[in-house]
Amino acid sequence: MQRTLYTSDHETYREAVREFVVREVEPQIERWESERLIDRPVWLAGGKQGIIGLSIPEELGGGGQDDYRYQSVVIEEFAKVGAASLISSFSLQDNIIVPYVKELSTPEQAKRWLPGMASGELIGAIAMTEPGAGSDLQGVRTTARRDGDEWVINGQKTFITNGITADLVIVVARTDPDAGSRGFSLIVVETGTPGFTRGRKLDKVGLHAQDTAELFFDNVRVPVTNLLGEEGRGFVHLMERLPLERLSIATSALAGAEAVYAATRKYCFERKAFGRPIGDFQNTRFQLAEIATELDVTRAYHDQSVLALNAGELTAVDAAKAKWWATEVQKRVVDRCVQLHGGYGYMLEYPVAKAFIDSRIQTIYGGTTEIMKEIIGRDIAKAEG
Repeated sequence: MQRTLYTSDHETYREAVREFVVREVEPQIERWESERLIDRPVWLAGGKQGIIGLSIPEELGGGGQDDYRYQSVVIEEFAKVGAASLISSFSLQDNIIVPYVKELSTPEQAKRWLPGMASGELIGAIAMTEPGAGSDLQGVRTTARRDGDEWVINGQKTFITNGITADLVIVVARTDPDAGSRGFSLIVVETGTPGFTRGRKLDKVGLHAQDTAELFFDNVRVPVTNLLGEEGRGFVHLMERLPLERLSIATSALAGAEAVYAATRKYCFERKAFGRPIGDFQNTRFQLAEIATELDVTRAYHDQSVLALNAGELTAVDAAKAKWWATEVQKRVVDRCVQLHGGYGYMLEYPVAKAFIDSRIQTIYGGTTEIMKEIIGRDIAKAEG
């Protein structure tokens, strides 16, 4: 099926991204995985080459480009070389942290943080999840108490992407214990602030190169000017930006599944069993046909969602549909591709095996499949009620 999402400008940009991948990404993937960390040079190179910071205004050092299709191109090209950890890290920066800072910051905050994020010198993270609060953010217990011209933050966060390397962390904290969902705010904590410490780098099943950490806040004092957005509207700010976050996960899921499928299709017509390529067996062809169809259908919905996002029309419900469907498709596709590889599919030297462990988190973070279905189900019930 002919894909019409991209224009010639996007394809020209893709060529630049491919060059970046060959020079800065592919030679480092194995080392990053071994060291369990993506180090700073690729961030700086990404900033210099316009791979990150695309949506940051030009006057603040960015590309001034709000068209999400460019972000999609980056994700697709990274996925082709199995750089799932880098997708997670860069996508967090560009599709989650940057929009919060760009859209909610004061002019002073924007000048303070966005140029460094555009150059790759400042790495961001967002601290929502706690040991006792995952999908249910109403359970957040981290507090921020106003004391004169400062916020005093106390609490603990876990599963924080970029937690080890982050230079600034957007903390979801309870600023009014009696205000329910209206009692949460977003406050920025910068590295080196007394009382802000990082725990262990968490040992995950997959995405080994992407650092994930526990964060601790012990009477951390930050200026009141580090409040991002409006006090008491933290939940609103989060909900308003979830469609982009969830679409970016859907993009990475689709791109990852397509990359694995391409490698598996090639393998099936190179690998022989009983004297002929395994792709000549009916079961194998049926499996490949089913995967190809699922990917085409998923791509059609994804691409329409991208256009809706660009037009400012992507709803939280439609983004939830894209997120849960694409990530579940990825999980199914990768699992079947492992099976088609046979024993080799279980060997980490084969990209399909790495994809198997890297992709499993996709149906969990950014809102589990079950939460996505609940969001959609509530919308259905509301329409019928």
